[in-house]
Amino acid sequence: MVVDGKVGVRQFIEFLARLIDHAGTKIFLIVDGHPAHKAKAVQRYVESEENRLRLFFLPADSPELNPDERVWNDLKNNRLGRTVIEDKPSLQSAIIGFMRSIQKDASLGRFGLLDK
Repeated sequence: MVVDGKVGVRQFIEFLARLIDHAGTKIFLIVDGHPAHKAKAVQRYVESEENRLRLFFLPADSPELNPDERVWNDLKNNRLGRTVIEDKPSLQSAIIGFMRSIQKDASLGRFGLLDK
């Protein structure tokens, strides 16, 4: 899912709904302290989907526990940081390509970039 602009409550709920629609089993999702993750509307949505979705929150100020931080760091500093991106479609394509390469790279192990 690609969002043009900031990610807020509405976008996060849309993401969760899409995630649920594509899952064949209950989802246990670990999230950080982003305000959209803790919003009352999100809490209500998660409660309405309690049999299909559960959120777990990382402790505050713990980026070392968040694998997303390592992925975005690698993307920005090692993969795309020196690449000329001329427009949004090119940026989207480059990011999706990077994410798919991670997904398919067995050498990254169970936790992906955590070991780097």
